[in-house]
Amino acid sequence: MDYREDETAILNRIAGRLRAAGCVFAEDEARLLMSSSRNSAELAERIELRVAGFPLEHIIGWAEFCGLRIELDPGVFVPRQRTGFLVQQAEALTQPGDIIVDLCCGSGAVGAVLAAGMGRIELHAVDLDPAAVQCARRNVPLDKGALYEGDLYAPLPARLHRRVNMIIANAPYVPSAAISFMPVEARVHEARMALDGGADGLDIQRRIIAEALVWLASGGVLLVETSERQAPLTAGLFAQHGLEPQWVHSEELDANVIIGRRS
Repeated sequence: MDYREDETAILNRIAGRLRAAGCVFAEDEARLLMSSSRNSAELAERIELRVAGFPLEHIIGWAEFCGLRIELDPGVFVPRQRTGFLVQQAEALTQPGDIIVDLCCGSGAVGAVLAAGMGRIELHAVDLDPAAVQCARRNVPLDKGALYEGDLYAPLPARLHRRVNMIIANAPYVPSAAISFMPVEARVHEARMALDGGADGLDIQRRIIAEALVWLASGGVLLVETSERQAPLTAGLFAQHGLEPQWVHSEELDANVIIGRRS
């Protein structure tokens, strides 16, 4: 881009505006806005959107997640960095040829990373939000499986009954009453269905866990992201439905995953 000002001065000016608007990583965001804008007019427009509370990832059209660039459209859930811990746990348990189901897949970020890093797997990704499924079509390599629009297990083919090696789910787990306290970029600009987990945040998890044994092969595993406060309750649901739970936690990412194995 052809700027009249020195680039460092522009960066500092943009970062100052973003910082005043509450952006924690103002310098990093300013660099991304500058590098992704085609001209000064587009840059100015994007700065105003960010200051108004639009998610940076929706403005530039992508999010960095576990080393991949995940394409995003406005309104679609932005993959959180803490979910990288969920991916790490899944990668450690995946074997070549495994059948993996990614429920509440959103933009397809988790499945895209697994497909890129684990080689030969059969991936089935599902989401209820049509806008998210459209994004996932651009992010998930469909030569390694299939993508479905529907409610949790409902659209999966019956041939997968008791053949799935891994179910992975970053399901909505924010309690309904807590959504109003979330940052504006989430509560206003992301689909509520991608956030709202019901009164205690566990409504979607309950449904996933309750039906897991219908789909899991012997020795198969279910992995669910949850919060530290909810983790004991989630683990209890696993045990209640015949899965041996293990709670793993990352201090660095403030991330919690419950892993349950079918005996």
